[in-house]
Amino acid sequence: MELPSTFVFQCIPLQPLFDQKQICIVGAGPVGLAALKVVLDAPQFKAGLWKPTVFEARQNVGGIWLPASADDPGYEDFSPTTPLYDCLTTNLAHPSMAYTDFAFPPSTPLFPPASTVLTYLNSYADHFHLRPYIHHNTTVTNIEYQSPKWIVQTGPPAPSSPAKFDLVIICNGHYKVPRYPDIPGLGAWLDARKATHSAWYRNPSSTLGSTLLVVGGGPSGQDICNELRLSGRTVFQSVSSPEGLGPHARGQLSQLNDPSKGEVTFSDGSTLSNIDHCIFATGYEFSFPFFPPHVLQPSVSDPIPPLPTTLHNSTYNVFPLAKHIFPLQTAFPPTSLAFLGLLIRVAPFPLVEAQAKAVLAAFSNPEKLDQLSEAVDVMNRYQELRTRLWDSNSASGNEEIQISKLWHRFEPLEQFEYRDQMCAFAGDETRVESWEVEIYLKKNLLRKVWNALVKTGEAEQCIRGVGKGGKSEWVELMKWMVKKGEEEDLEGKARL
Repeated sequence: MELPSTFVFQCIPLQPLFDQKQICIVGAGPVGLAALKVVLDAPQFKAGLWKPTVFEARQNVGGIWLPASADDPGYEDFSPTTPLYDCLTTNLAHPSMAYTDFAFPPSTPLFPPASTVLTYLNSYADHFHLRPYIHHNTTVTNIEYQSPKWIVQTGPPAPSSPAKFDLVIICNGHYKVPRYPDIPGLGAWLDARKATHSAWYRNPSSTLGSTLLVVGGGPSGQDICNELRLSGRTVFQSVSSPEGLGPHARGQLSQLNDPSKGEVTFSDGSTLSNIDHCIFATGYEFSFPFFPPHVLQPSVSDPIPPLPTTLHNSTYNVFPLAKHIFPLQTAFPPTSLAFLGLLIRVAPFPLVEAQAKAVLAAFSNPEKLDQLSEAVDVMNRYQELRTRLWDSNSASGNEEIQISKLWHRFEPLEQFEYRDQMCAFAGDETRVESWEVEIYLKKNLLRKVWNALVKTGEAEQCIRGVGKGGKSEWVELMKWMVKKGEEEDLEGKARL
């Protein structure tokens, strides 16, 4: 007889109703919604043994995909609740980024705008009846462990009575606190309002000046540069490797000089002047303001071995975590607290589904998590990253910081092996499909072809009706587009 995909959960003896376990999920963005849906699918929930509660600080679901208002608390002085800019489209094709059991609608643009993703997340919440478990406009202010429960405090405006939970799942995202580089002169430019973080960027009309400097070469930095240039601005871009990026590309920014003169200096000694405004597209810090220091220390861990006995947030990583999820420390049971969605440069929606399944499997049966084996895995990854840094001559500055920056960053194929491992750990039969790997490795070429179709007006016709017959239609279309792009690249090289 073939076992169902959730057999790990079904094999657990059902407890009496009075022993109902309380599960807290912090955040109702894409990660929190996935976690909640996996809880509702579990037989323990259906038997009345688990009760989930989601706390969401904002007025609706969606997380980063829910636009911020200038009226939101802290918008001007601290940071917007989301860094969503007007021209943002996904950098992954939607069949690659969708949840495994809920596709985007037929005819959806292959790289949809943010508003389409938000609609998709709302549809997901409605389709799986998630909303009754979500408490909106509720900010988690403090989480502490008092054996055998987690005590969760919420507020403002009025603090609630503390609630007790058996499991806390952290899904608060990591695009809230802007990260600025440590560059001499930055404070003066910020005070003069001649520099901002990309978190505040919305469109060209929100940016003053005709000569601009964008610091950062990631997706946001590139999008902002392209849009500002199309608006007629002169835009310089500071990146670590400027070769081949055009006449306005510069190396790493090393100093901001007199803001009144708009003078800046780069690592090669070259300078620019008359810069009207500088936009830092330099990423975000991991932030968990609801944890007191005795639960999560705001510091970089000491070199290992041995592993620390306390949990650390370096702002680049949370350490040490088993499977990038479970805290390996001695103050509380590792399977009673879980961090989801910390991994970057991945297709996040299906990955966090797999993580949520692993969390519930370990919560159901804590002995499944072999802490000794997991500690060995953490130390092996540490040595692997340390070796990688030295082999690439990148071990400059504080080595622990360099390792922290790489800790939750996967190489392109690692995420797919990891997803399968999480599902296997949970006893779930879901596995990565071969097309997912193939398309992910060609994601930049696919987006290039899509943008070309948009420019020529062919994109709408290309996707019309696609998806009505299922996911296979999208896979067939994407493979055709990749082939088209490869052939055009070969023709271009031949002409050269």
